[in-house]
Amino acid sequence: MRYAIDASFFFSEATLEGELFTPPSVVEEIVDVRSRCRLEAFLASGLTVVTPSAESVRRVAAAAGETGDLIRLSPADTDLLALSLDLGAVTVTDDYAIQNVAQRLGLGVRGILQGKARPRRWKFRCPGCNRRYSAAGTCPVCGSLLSRSLK
Repeated sequence: MRYAIDASFFFSEATLEGELFTPPSVVEEIVDVRSRCRLEAFLASGLTVVTPSAESVRRVAAAAGETGDLIRLSPADTDLLALSLDLGAVTVTDDYAIQNVAQRLGLGVRGILQGKARPRRWKFRCPGCNRRYSAAGTCPVCGSLLSRSLK
């Protein structure tokens, strides 16, 4: 089995059997000594660092826009999902926004310390004028930042 693993994997005591992959942007997120040691140990035992394709990054951004999670995903999160697409790998993370987009893309998901999230769809409401929108951003009427809630 192939797994694309998020930074939270290195913060835990979890282990996985199979081919392990992660993007360079996730490696850059790991700065504390303990997690860095775990990363180095996994690199020595076969963890592969791979840059995802630009096409997969675009597909992830489109899917995240559809689910309403685009504002929640960091560049490393997007790279992780894109790498999962490129490799046909299971996405390993406790981040519910990543899990939500992964499920939208038809990718397998595995939690680390928490359970798998149910797929979510979000709606957006302006706290200033109470208008509702289907995408995140700023209200075109009053300029307030839209807030997210479950659809």
